[in-house]
This record gives sequence, structure tokens and C-alpha cells, in this order.
Amino acid sequence: MQQELDRLEAAALAELERVETPGELEEWRVRYLGKKSALTSALRSVAALSPDEKKSYGARANAVKSGLQRQLSLKQESLNLSSIHLSMGGPALDVSLPGRYFPVGRLHPITQVIHEICAVFARMGFQVIDGPEVEKDYYNFEGLNIPHDHPARDMFATLWLDASESPDARLLRTHTSPMQVRIMEAHKPPLRFVVPGRTYRYEATDATHDWMFHQVEGLAVDTDITLRDLKETLFEFCRSMFGRDTGVRFRCDYFPFVEPGGEVAIECFQCKGAGCRLCGGTGWLEILGCGMVHPDVLARCGIDPRVYSGFAFGMGVERITILRHGVDDIRHFYSGDFRFLRQF
Repeated sequence: MQQELDRLEAAALAELERVETPGELEEWRVRYLGKKSALTSALRSVAALSPDEKKSYGARANAVKSGLQRQLSLKQESLNLSSIHLSMGGPALDVSLPGRYFPVGRLHPITQVIHEICAVFARMGFQVIDGPEVEKDYYNFEGLNIPHDHPARDMFATLWLDASESPDARLLRTHTSPMQVRIMEAHKPPLRFVVPGRTYRYEATDATHDWMFHQVEGLAVDTDITLRDLKETLFEFCRSMFGRDTGVRFRCDYFPFVEPGGEVAIECFQCKGAGCRLCGGTGWLEILGCGMVHPDVLARCGIDPRVYSGFAFGMGVERITILRHGVDDIRHFYSGDFRFLRQF
């Protein structure tokens, strides 16, 4: 039986000398050291031998197995070295050549401006929160002092998701102002939030309008908040966004959920107030609407208007982006044209 082990060892070593690839080496390992190999069968047969034969035959079988495993490791190292030498014999690598260019992604220009707007208000102590885009009629209109028969509803071209006239009727929010009501219902004053997000209106798309656009809503509620606080906050915002030397104008305007209401405009950066085509000859560019939160809106949210007051504002992000970068068509932002987007 030991002669059989000697023949098996000799045959295995001779065949190992002819192995030239890792695949052939794996086949050799399975044939001579695998679970179904002749050597494994020989080791299992030791149990049937007499005690004296077990000692000598078992020792020889284990020695053969250890020797073949050692030769397998040496062959593996040899093949690995051969592979390295073969790869080094190929074309030389010129490390002085310039590297390959991999384009780096960046934020969309609208997203960049949203982040910048929120950062300005964050420095003034405002928290940034999000809200649902599918909204209830109550939060989008009624909670903001716009009941079903109010003529101000004509200001909003609404995309309805169901045709019912209940306060729970669903729609795509027409502005981010519904978050005023949600915030005041869920939190007690003092409050100071800004809410960026997408809004939707049933409008024809042209150079200055789109059916989907972005707004940033702001709300502050506390004791002794006055119109002066609103004006100073928005003046600081305008100067942070457009430069400290930018002229800012505050005028009265109407919104159902604020009283009094106002609008903020900046001095036209193209004509410096002289009047041009961009500003329609007025010298000013309107950027946002604002006002003191209507007492009825506070009361409807469970906040006593005799104790608390607040201000709110809302701005169109696309409009600010257009003004800052001189873009002449809002549709460029959503065309997917990389030639346009790479400029930002």
C-alpha cells in the first residue's frame, strides 16, 4: 500500500511540473488533494488497518499530503510571479501624461439659490422646515383667510386632485403659505421659520411663467413684533443676496392672509434705477410679497392676536435666480440643457 502512495506522489509531482496556468493548477488540486481524490480515499482506509499498519501507513499518507500541499503553495507563488513579470513586459506607463477628465456634478441653479436664501435667514435665527406638496383646501385657502366665495381665489390657478368643495379637498399647493397655518397649529410662539418648496399652478408656460415653480415662505410670531421688524428683516435679506449697496423699496400691497400687506423691490441692477426694458422703465424689480399676519389667521390657529403678532413673507426662487444671473427665459432651468446648466 505504501508503494501505491509512492506512485501517487510521483505522478502528482510530475503532473504539477507541467502546470502552466491557475486553471490547470486548480484542476490538479482537485484531482490530488480534493475530497474525492485517491489520496483522500487512502487516508480514509487507514481505519480498516491493523494497529501496526495504521502507524506506518498513516504517517506516510500524511507526509505525502503535506508534501503535495507544500508543492501546491510553491507553484501558486511561481505562477503569480510569472503573471507579474508578464504584465511588466507590456507597454510602459507614461506617468507624465495628463489624467482622464471625469466631470463633477453640481447642484441645480435653483437649488443653489434656495440654499443661499435659507442660509441668509438661518443666520437671522430662522429654522428651515419642509411641508407637503399635496395639500388640503383648508390649509391652502380657508386657513389663510380665503373662503370658497372669496374673490382672491381667482389669484390662484389651482390644480385640483378632487372636485369636492369640502375643506379636505386635495390639491397641489399653489404657494408655500399653507405651512404658516400648519406651523402655528403645531407649535406655540415664539416661532421663526422659513419653508422652501415646489408649488404648482394651472398656467400656460412662457418665458416668465411655468406650471411648477419654487417659493420660500417665511413666518415669525412673537410678542411685540412690529412692521419695523418685518422691514428690517427683509432689507437685510435683500442686501445679503444682492449686495450691501442695493437700493430696497417697500410698498403696500394686498394679500388676504396679511394686514397690512406689502411688496419688496430692489433697484434694477441693469439701469441702476434709471429705467430700462428689464424693469419695465420703473427702475425697480419686485422680488417678494409680505405683511403682518392677519389677526383672523392667528385666532384660527389658536394663537391670541391680542398677545401675539407676527409677519410673513414669500418669494419666488426662479424670479430671484433670473434677476441675479440675467436669465431671459424661465424654461432654461428645466430644459435639461447641460450647456446652460454648466454656467452655474
